[in-house]
Amino acid sequence: MASDAAEKVVLDHDDLRRTLVRIAHEIVERNGDRPFALVGIHRRGAPVAHRLATQIADFDGRVVPVGEIDISFYRDDIGRRPVGEQPVVHSSSIDFDIDSHVIVLVDDVLYTGRTVRAAIDALFDYGRPPSVQLAVLADRGHRELPIRPDFVGKNLPTSADERVNVRMQELDGVDEIVLGSTDSPMRAGGS
Repeated sequence: MASDAAEKVVLDHDDLRRTLVRIAHEIVERNGDRPFALVGIHRRGAPVAHRLATQIADFDGRVVPVGEIDISFYRDDIGRRPVGEQPVVHSSSIDFDIDSHVIVLVDDVLYTGRTVRAAIDALFDYGRPPSVQLAVLADRGHRELPIRPDFVGKNLPTSADERVNVRMQELDGVDEIVLGSTDSPMRAGGS
């Protein structure tokens, strides 16, 4: 799926690859020898987490546990959406002891902070990690909750009528981050 004319590519395939390499290095540097794990928030945070784990293994030799978490039933708007707009539920998979790992939550776009809040609620149903960090590919601002990322690929100041669309090869057939209008057919990036 290629970008349409109303969208501006802010990170292409190579930019995205370099961004992931940088975030992976920052995560390792920050956590040192402490055991940590990556947990991707469905949908696009999951492939980002897997790619970060691959990058870490490539340069550090460390095999980092990777999990995936679905926040559908933890969202604060679940009962307020029209029937046709209910979220698609994905399976969560955390096959390691989170109590003994620093958890790096991974998402594609940080916007209001509500997705991250829901992910933290879901994560704590699995246990109590020593700490939780947040890695995002893009931070577009407009926070409604006091949530700040620890690792950011790109800060993208946006207006309310813009969308940040992250497209991943695994889901969309292309790697890119684009900025478009709310009239764009892709979903609004992040929450």
